[in-house]
Amino acid sequence: MDLSHAVRKFEEYLDHYDRDDDKIRLKITHTYGVVEYSRKIALRLGLPEEDVELAQIIGLLHDIGRFEQIKRFDSFEPATMDHAEFGVRILFEEGMIRQFLEKGDWDQIIETAVARHSDFRLEGIQDARALLHAKIIRDADKLDNCRVKLTDPVETFMGAAAEEVGHMAISPAVMEQFRKRESILSSLRETKMDYWVSYLAYFFDINFKVSFEMIREEQYVSRLVGRIPYANPETAEQMKEISEVLERYVREEALQ
Repeated sequence: MDLSHAVRKFEEYLDHYDRDDDKIRLKITHTYGVVEYSRKIALRLGLPEEDVELAQIIGLLHDIGRFEQIKRFDSFEPATMDHAEFGVRILFEEGMIRQFLEKGDWDQIIETAVARHSDFRLEGIQDARALLHAKIIRDADKLDNCRVKLTDPVETFMGAAAEEVGHMAISPAVMEQFRKRESILSSLRETKMDYWVSYLAYFFDINFKVSFEMIREEQYVSRLVGRIPYANPETAEQMKEISEVLERYVREEALQ
């Protein structure tokens, strides 16, 4: 396994896409952010060196299907393309994985992690090592998505300015789902604020204590909640509740 070789091949793959496109640029930065969070999580879990590097390889490849989705549809919406499924297809059905790794020793683990990284719930993985890496990539993905939503223009990932988003309402079904301490189903999202709440509800699907520790260290809950000015009075009250619930939840999980 050679991470530096895999990175070189990934950069060659990116040459097929417009690096000046805001969405492409966002996903390139996100990919490397996920690689770094995967490394941090694996190290904090005390994993062997091979698993630390494997976690980073998975981070590098987890969103490889996103670039074609953006090129074809200029969208991150699940309805346009299942980017995880497409990533598995080009890597394993079409054989691109051999460009990144000469040996197939880790193919099953990588395929499972890439295929399942964006599932609503992580279920049905029997192999312990594959499950471990599926959990790592899901946490690393969510942690770097926090960074993305704090540093990139709101328009790039929300399709509207922060002020416009904050004027919108949160749908009752989305608040009901949040109050159950669950991730938000894509089918329930109707407004831009529904999308925003769904990003915050990702915290209910974090797997590791070390991930919760990093969320606290980075103060991601308060910083994310504060990114949008909530001009809608009802939305402002609901966001106060959401903030309080999440701060308490993250603190309890980090300290358990």
